[in-house]
Amino acid sequence: QVQLVESGGGLVQTGGSLRLSCAASGGTFSTNVMGWFRQAPGKEREFVAAILWNGGITDYADSVKGRFTISRDNAKRTMWLQMNSLKPEDTAVYYCAGRGYSSVRYYRDPLKYDYWGQGTQVTVSN
Repeated sequence: QVQLVESGGGLVQTGGSLRLSCAASGGTFSTNVMGWFRQAPGKEREFVAAILWNGGITDYADSVKGRFTISRDNAKRTMWLQMNSLKPEDTAVYYCAGRGYSSVRYYRDPLKYDYWGQGTQVTVSN
């Protein structure tokens, strides 16, 4: 069974930075696509970033483009999300996600992922 564990969340002031990590263990899963999502209170889980084809392609939600950077190291089975210039609207629980199948289609849809971490809280204060 694949397990994903996020870390690196915390409380930061507006304009600050955080680096989230996602470590995978156990089982096997597709390395073709992995993603970061977030969920704020009272809102649906939303796409943040994805990394495809072993890092050959990355994609970001418009709200984080230019501020966040997704990366991965397959040998270490670890993925990161570097978050800069944080804003209060970035406050949410952040989740990493992976798939058990090779397709990269619909990578922005959280329903298309099989494995999820427990989430890590990011709070950005004014």
